[in-house]
Amino acid sequence: MLVLSRKKNESIMIGSTIEIKVIAVEGDQVKIGIEAPRNLDVHRKEIFDAIQEENRLATLNQRDWGALKQIFQNKTD
Repeated sequence: MLVLSRKKNESIMIGSTIEIKVIAVEGDQVKIGIEAPRNLDVHRKEIFDAIQEENRLATLNQRDWGALKQIFQNKTD
């Protein structure tokens, strides 16, 4: 993990298209701004994790539907 110190209004660049800027520091909270291409999803970590879990569950459900479909196809054959 790369750890950098930044002050208010200072930025960090990721590649040539993503800029992370410190907007404000208030107590133990840091407000950041992120400029990134619109085609790139940017989420808070807890939201990203929830999306990944939903995708994992959907994949499992998709397999269940496939198995169920196969059972019904076998009964009609």
